[in-house]
Amino acid sequence: MKRIVIGADHGGYHLKEFLKERLGDEGYLLEDVGVLEFKDVDYPDIAFKAAEKVSRGEAEGGILICGTGIGMCNAASLVEGVIAALCTNEYMARMSRLHNAANVLCLGGRVVGPELAWSIVKEWLQTEPLNDEKRIRRRGKIEKYRKEKG
Repeated sequence: MKRIVIGADHGGYHLKEFLKERLGDEGYLLEDVGVLEFKDVDYPDIAFKAAEKVSRGEAEGGILICGTGIGMCNAASLVEGVIAALCTNEYMARMSRLHNAANVLCLGGRVVGPELAWSIVKEWLQTEPLNDEKRIRRRGKIEKYRKEKG
């Protein structure tokens, strides 16, 4: 993944800014969908904007940050084609990509510190999904349910 969309509400703003700097230093192409200054915003607005870019293929992956990461994860997961994962450690990040092919990483700006968050992001970005029959079947069931029940 080289093209990343990143977004945060006020609870994740400072962590987003930290990660933007690190990702930029590593050569990632970033699109920041907000919040662009530290102010109170509604996390679903940011989550939907970023997730839709991932869904349309305008970004290869997304990183969303709110206070806990839960709200962003819930909202982003509603967008067709998006598999959002809330990760609090490197193992969760690796498994979210390996088994679930997560294309949006959610973090809690009030839960993980900057260096741990950076380690989680690096693990998530460097892990490629398994595409064996079992994983494809399971992912397919989730997407089928979303389309039918959506």
